[in-house]
Amino acid sequence: MRYSVPHPIPYQGSKRRLATAILSFVPKGRFRRLIEPFAGSAAITLAASRAGLCDEYLIADVLPPLAALWTEIVEHPDILCRAYRELWESQFTGDKNERYNQIRAEFNAGHDPAKLLFLLARCVKNAVRFNPSGDFNQSADKRRTGTHPDTMEKEILAAHRALQGRCRVRCGDFRQVLEEAGTEDIVYLDPPYQGTSEGRDSRYFQSVSRTAIVDLLTDLNRRDVQFILSYDGHCGDKVYGEPLPEHLNTHRVLLNVGRSSQATLNGRNADSVESVYLSQRLAVQGVPLEPVPLEHFAQQMPLLSLK
Repeated sequence: MRYSVPHPIPYQGSKRRLATAILSFVPKGRFRRLIEPFAGSAAITLAASRAGLCDEYLIADVLPPLAALWTEIVEHPDILCRAYRELWESQFTGDKNERYNQIRAEFNAGHDPAKLLFLLARCVKNAVRFNPSGDFNQSADKRRTGTHPDTMEKEILAAHRALQGRCRVRCGDFRQVLEEAGTEDIVYLDPPYQGTSEGRDSRYFQSVSRTAIVDLLTDLNRRDVQFILSYDGHCGDKVYGEPLPEHLNTHRVLLNVGRSSQATLNGRNADSVESVYLSQRLAVQGVPLEPVPLEHFAQQMPLLSLK
């Protein structure tokens, strides 16, 4: 019997496709708790829960409405399902794009988590975008109306069942969240990649500098907290970020995600390769030096289906 992994929050950059590969480096029963301080879609936490890798989970995000959305999924899924359905159906009482803009304005004024879920499900490429004032400003995808409420309800309830009674949600800076991490925890970090969060780029609510990541990993090493980090990569000749410094003693695994859809749209044939860094004591059987196709890891967790 295969276990499907729920995916209630559509989020550009979600590690859902990479979850099997990433979690193959986590020995089952070795860690009591998994901590995911850059929650986003919490794809790794959901996959780990379905695979039974840990007893407890902690997900956190610096964006208050996103943390509130996860709290609703874990604690009040029925209320969230009803609110989402009402928002989705309200599109068809008039111009659906004008209704999207109205809901976006209401979200920016009140930060209702259900409205954030609707915006994520309906916006262009499911991509979070904020303006310099911190307001959500991504446009509606005019070709579709977002996830159907029946499908969304199925995903929300499945995520609730996977996390109920085992998952705690926090809102806060990743450094504060990880102050409570200990030697029985495994930490999965998925911060904004280098080159996508600094300067004037506004695709993320909060930028994270490379220095901050290096300082964090140095501290986790000092406390003997094991971690997995997704941080950089490349697509063809385009490189996102530099490898981490050697003094962190991490093991770098290159995951070949497959042909890049964006490169294809631009008339190029290139594969996307993402880097995963493992803390020193996680790599017990050696680490491949060449990019590894995701299919290689399908045998590692054969009961876990991400479809």
